[in-house]
Amino acid sequence: MTLTVDLNADMGESFGPWRMGDDTSLLDIVTSANIACGFHAGDADVMMKTMRLAVQKGVGIGAHPGYADLQGFGRHRMQVPHATLQNQVRYQIGAAQAMARAAGGQVRHLKLHGALANTAAEDFELATALYDAALSVAPEIAIMVLAATEQQAAAQALGCRFVCEIFADRAYNDDATLVDRSIPGAVIHDAGIAGKRITDMVLRRAIVTASGKEIPTRIDTICLHGDTPEAVDIARAVRSELEAAGITVTQFPV
Repeated sequence: MTLTVDLNADMGESFGPWRMGDDTSLLDIVTSANIACGFHAGDADVMMKTMRLAVQKGVGIGAHPGYADLQGFGRHRMQVPHATLQNQVRYQIGAAQAMARAAGGQVRHLKLHGALANTAAEDFELATALYDAALSVAPEIAIMVLAATEQQAAAQALGCRFVCEIFADRAYNDDATLVDRSIPGAVIHDAGIAGKRITDMVLRRAIVTASGKEIPTRIDTICLHGDTPEAVDIARAVRSELEAAGITVTQFPV
C-alpha cells in the first residue's frame, strides 16, 4: 500500500502594505493552505488574492482562525470566555467561506492558529468548544488537529471528520505539544534537517520529540510555517525528501 501524506502551510498572513511570506511560491509546493481570516493576520484583499491563487493551483483551502491579536500575530495567550471564542471562530470561518466561494473554491478544513491552537492542544474543554462552534456553521468541514494532543481527543469525542498533523519545522515536547518558541531550537530553520526529520517521522508513523521519545500516531498532513525566511526552501526540501522515500504527497480526502 502506497504511503501518502498531505503538505500544508499557513499563509495569507500579509496585512495592507506589509508582506509576510512567499505564498505564491509555497502554493506551487503544498497541497493544502491554511489561510488567515483577519484576526491574527490577513485582510479581505489578502484573503481573496490567496484563495484565488489556491484555486488556480488546485490547492485545498482551509480556514485558519486565531485570537484577535494582530499586534502579536496570534501568538499571545489571551484570557477570553469560551463563548466569545466560539463566536470568533464562527465569524472567521464565515469570512473564509464567503471569500472561498467568491474565488471559485470552498473551505475544506479548519486549523486553529498559534496560541489558540497551542492552548487547545492542552485543554480538551476549549478544543471541544472551538470545534463544536466550527461544526455549527460548517458541519462537513475536516478538522486539522495537532496529532496526539487534546485537539485530537476533542475531535474524536465529537465524532467529526479530522486529519492528524505534525510539524516539519517545530520541535516537540514529550506530551506531543510544541516546544515554546522562546526556547532555543524550538523552530527548525535548516531545510536539510527538516526534510530528513519529517520523512523519518512519517516512515516511523510517530512523532520524535526533542528528547528522542517516540509517540506513535496517525499522520495525515505535515505543516510548514509560511512566515519564516526559509519557508520555501524547507517546503521544497520536505517534499523532495518525502518523494525520494516513496511517499506520495497529495491532498487529504474529505
